[in-house]
Amino acid sequence: MEPSPEKGKNLLKLFFSMLYISAFTFGGGFVIITFMKRKFVDELHWIDEQEMLDLTALAQSSPGAIAVNAAILVGWHVGGFWGMAAAVLGTILPPMAILSVISFFYAAFASNPYVALTLKGMQAGVAAVILDVVCSLGSNVLRQNSSIHLIIMAAAFVATFFFKVNVIYIILAAGAIGIVLALTDRRKGETA
Repeated sequence: MEPSPEKGKNLLKLFFSMLYISAFTFGGGFVIITFMKRKFVDELHWIDEQEMLDLTALAQSSPGAIAVNAAILVGWHVGGFWGMAAAVLGTILPPMAILSVISFFYAAFASNPYVALTLKGMQAGVAAVILDVVCSLGSNVLRQNSSIHLIIMAAAFVATFFFKVNVIYIILAAGAIGIVLALTDRRKGETA
């Protein structure tokens, strides 16, 4: 089934948005999530903040690259199958092109001190963008004013930072708690 002309325009906008975000994002999946939020939540209003938070959690907890996982989820949410295809294609093209060029000239890049210094400088910028993601998503949890969500967030931070618990275990535990809470809310709704 082919997309309609209006949907086709949105798919092109989705593709070029993801292409732009992917081409100018350095530092991994959490950095791209920040730019996706700014584009699709704040600018285009295709997704609300809670949905973006949920999609980010799903993207992080799924196997594979978080940037591609997020593109799959956002694309599917925005435009179904064709949206997913457009978002993924826009996300993977820039890294494929950049890595192809770098691999071709690997010896020159590896020994170039200016490239090494540039990458060192980019690390500070990446750290700042990741901190922005943490603050933005953390403030969304705080705004929900749910004591259980605050406890989960604090426990996850303590487990990761102080006890070096593997992130997979934290995600599985948070997912299990979420399932229990959803089932409890559902039972309360059925008995009411």
